[in-house]
Amino acid sequence: MSAGRQDVHNSNVPALCQSCEARHNGMCGVLNADELLAFAKHTRVVRHGAGEELLSEGASITAYSNVMRGVVKLIKTLADGRRQIVGLQFAPDFVGRLYADESAVTAEAASDVELCRISKRALERMVASNPMLEGRLLKQALRDVDEAREWMVALGRKTASEKLASFLGQIGRYLDPMVAQDDRTLAFELPLTRAEIADFLGLTIGTVSRELSRLKRDGIIEIRSRRKIEIIDRQRLQQRSG
Repeated sequence: MSAGRQDVHNSNVPALCQSCEARHNGMCGVLNADELLAFAKHTRVVRHGAGEELLSEGASITAYSNVMRGVVKLIKTLADGRRQIVGLQFAPDFVGRLYADESAVTAEAASDVELCRISKRALERMVASNPMLEGRLLKQALRDVDEAREWMVALGRKTASEKLASFLGQIGRYLDPMVAQDDRTLAFELPLTRAEIADFLGLTIGTVSRELSRLKRDGIIEIRSRRKIEIIDRQRLQQRSG
């Protein structure tokens, strides 16, 4: 282990950071114990229930957040009030756009969420003095761009079956990133309603329901309840995603 990095159980590491499941893979993963202590002085944990607005489109950005638990949905609103979900964020994603003055999207809790929030001024000051932190946030921003391009392909070229399989696969990868594409099952609560899934994928509610039933009939998933899904065969789901 390098001198700059210390074990998460080091007594100098703030207690909150020791118990944070998102720390190592999130922006804080590049901070050593002393840097975490400085970081913690400017942060606070906030919790929001499903459906609560976290950040409004066009609102001034005064703070950033790191997702610790739960799912956040990103929404764009048209002039006539219609809304479109344009992305989902999971732990340990960064909520907000570094250096931006206004939010380009509305961020809303898709499930109960727990966020680690830091003021805009404090984080930007830390980024200016820590190239590794800046690099980690840039890497995450570029990943978001890559994912947006993947969804452009999905929405423009994939069939309804491929879209839904891609959507379920994306959630599975975020919820269980250490598991390879093997036959291990994975159960989770869908972060969106079927109507929201339909909007997100450019489908109808009926099509989403039919495709879920087809995946169940083919032994790829099991539907435990209206929102709870279990992936039975991850490899076949990946194949269905196109």
